[in-house]
Order: sequence, then structure tokens, then C-alpha cells
Amino acid sequence: MEVEHLLQYLKDNGEELRKSVLDGKYHPNPVRRVEIPKDNGKMRTLWIPTAVDRVIQQAIAQELSPIFEPQFVETSYGFRPKRSAHDALRKCKEYANQGYTYVVDMDLEKFFDTVNQSKMIEILSRTVKDGRVISLIHKYLTAGAMNRGKFEETKLGLVQGGNVSPMCSNIMLNELDHELERRGIKFVRYADDSVPRRHRAV
Repeated sequence: MEVEHLLQYLKDNGEELRKSVLDGKYHPNPVRRVEIPKDNGKMRTLWIPTAVDRVIQQAIAQELSPIFEPQFVETSYGFRPKRSAHDALRKCKEYANQGYTYVVDMDLEKFFDTVNQSKMIEILSRTVKDGRVISLIHKYLTAGAMNRGKFEETKLGLVQGGNVSPMCSNIMLNELDHELERRGIKFVRYADDSVPRRHRAV
């Protein structure tokens, strides 16, 4: 379905769609898998949901974001409201001005592709008590993908490209953030990239 046809589709089928979601009977469609080149010459896999599934995922994200936002640490900047990469850079500069001289650039390689889905659901369930929401997110994680006309299972990872995935990534990495704070490590995280700083200049 093209995006320009979505509004009329929702007008015609919105109530039925809403009922199937609330009844726990809605089944997401497989995403479309595409690969785009990265700056380092490698390829990044993106998963493109259908127009209808984007709407439902966005609704989930908008409802859950205010619930999880208070749990996130101050120095997490990626995929969060009223925060940007520029804010993350300003925080890095602030730490540098405080005299921190040792920096570790940490990138979780293929993070979105390797997230343990069972662990993801377990962490979500600690806060979200509506089983329909948990079940729906789980269905999105395991909906599968179409790659050049062939169906592929998605038993691992988050669908990078879906509306709910950025929020899920922050929820998953929130435990890492709190552990770094517990250890007294100053850090700035943007999505799956983190810059911990430990020692001040003497």
C-alpha cells in the first residue's frame, strides 16, 4: 500500500483494525528487507514495515515512551524526544572541559541484528503489564521479512527501520547505562554508540 492510500484505508477499515489489535488478534505483516551502503563500504540492513504496521508501531511507541523515559539516564541521547546528536556532542565537550582525558569509543557491532528477543520481552514485561501490548511487540519482532520475494524468519534482533525499534533499543541498553553510572564512569550514549570517560587530567 502506498502512503497516500493509507488515510482512506484507515477510514474504511479503522474500527475493524482497532478491534483486532485490542482483542489481541492482529498479526503484523512481514517487513521488506533492503540493504543500503554504509560509509565504511559495508552494507546496513534495513527492515521496512507496511504502512499500516508503521501506524500501529507509532501508536505503541507514543504510549510507551512517556512510561519508559523517566527510567532512562540523563546522558542517553539517541532516539529520545527533545534530544539530538548535537546535545550528545555538547555533553562530550562538557566532560572534556572538566578535565577528562581518556576516551573509549564503544560501538556495539550489529546491535540491532543480535538483540535477544526473549530478553527484550522480559525487560519490557517488568514495566508493561498489559499482556496484549507485550504480545503485539513480540509479534512485530518475529513477523519475518521478505527478501527478494522469499520469506525469512526473524528470530533474533530488532527490526531496524520499524517505529518501535528505537525505543526498544534504549530499553535494552538502559541496564548498561545504569551499570556504567553505578561504576562511576562518565559516558555519553547515542543509540548503540557510547563514549565512556574515566580519568581526569592531573
